[in-house]
Amino acid sequence: MTIENLILYIIVFLYGITIGSFLNVCIYRIPKKESVVTVGSHCMNCNHKLKWYDLFPLFSWIFLRGKCRYCGTKISIQYPLVELLNGVLYVIVFAVCGWNPDSVLWCVLMSSLLVISVIDFRTMLIPGAFDAVIAVVGVVHIVLHWENWLYYVLGFACIGVFLLLLAVLFKKITGKSGLGYGDIELMACAGLCIGWGHGFLALMIGSLLGSLVEGIRVAVTKGNSKFALGPYLAVGIAVAVLFGDIWIDWYLRLL
Repeated sequence: MTIENLILYIIVFLYGITIGSFLNVCIYRIPKKESVVTVGSHCMNCNHKLKWYDLFPLFSWIFLRGKCRYCGTKISIQYPLVELLNGVLYVIVFAVCGWNPDSVLWCVLMSSLLVISVIDFRTMLIPGAFDAVIAVVGVVHIVLHWENWLYYVLGFACIGVFLLLLAVLFKKITGKSGLGYGDIELMACAGLCIGWGHGFLALMIGSLLGSLVEGIRVAVTKGNSKFALGPYLAVGIAVAVLFGDIWIDWYLRLL
């Protein structure tokens, strides 16, 4: 790796953790239906308005040793983890996908998936606003790759219809809700971004991962079998974006 590339990756990482700071605001405020724009940053405990030097992504949490400067209350480790993960994801996207417009779109997608994952994990609800962001990413991606528009439109239509029918059939047979409509919307919008082949790969990865992890959790803890599928679907979508071409080509060679 050249010095120039290293500097570029550092810039991408810093940009990623900065966006990650805003993602934390979305994660905390959207479920409470609070504005993410008009209300200034403040301590969740004492409501003290934070100064500019309290808001350096990742580094402020480290320097303050995870505590509020004004009331001493511990600051959730979620803040630095979201910022760090967003920065790392941005670097991975550019490292795998290259320096092109698609990588910018995939960074927006990764940030949206990160917000959806945390909110769904905490509330069992997927914010429709970020499904809309993913759909916009898909539309822009189609414009950039118009020659393959059918692949992406079918991703939206086929995955959305397939999951909707599956959810209706499951409820009719069991009387219980299986997939949430938020999960269906997420996968339909993701299909618009990555196409039907990559979309079904993402669905398979997310479903298998969720079944495995949550199956082990229930077996060990004897806890509630209900769980948020969104985070696992998000992992599947991310894997399909980054490595889907490799996996699909490998599978087609086997056939």
